[in-house]
Amino acid sequence: MDKYYSITELTREFDISTRTLRFYEDEGLIHPERRGRTRLYRPADRHLIAQILRGRRIGFTIAEIREIIQVYHEPPGEAGQLELLMRKVEEKRDELRRKRRDIDETIEELDNIEEACLNRLAEIGVTT
Repeated sequence: MDKYYSITELTREFDISTRTLRFYEDEGLIHPERRGRTRLYRPADRHLIAQILRGRRIGFTIAEIREIIQVYHEPPGEAGQLELLMRKVEEKRDELRRKRRDIDETIEELDNIEEACLNRLAEIGVTT
């Protein structure tokens, strides 16, 4: 007998809302079975949900996640998916490094402004 998960089980396990799961379904990322109005999630859906949430945590967009998932189902399959994922990871890493440089430069500029203010206050005789 196949193991199925209810929407309640998955929302509790992953600490997400039912709306989130329905959104992933609407976006074509997961495809639960339906029995009447009840959605039944297979272990493969559960695995995809975990991967989607992981992708979101590291900053992938829904479109990027969809692309990665779709590549798995097309030639060259898993190898193509892994190659695409490696490219996306490198792009995300580069983006984060750029953001880190921007943040470091902004902090340095703020430090310079603060130092200039302190110097000027000292020049005009105000102590801090």
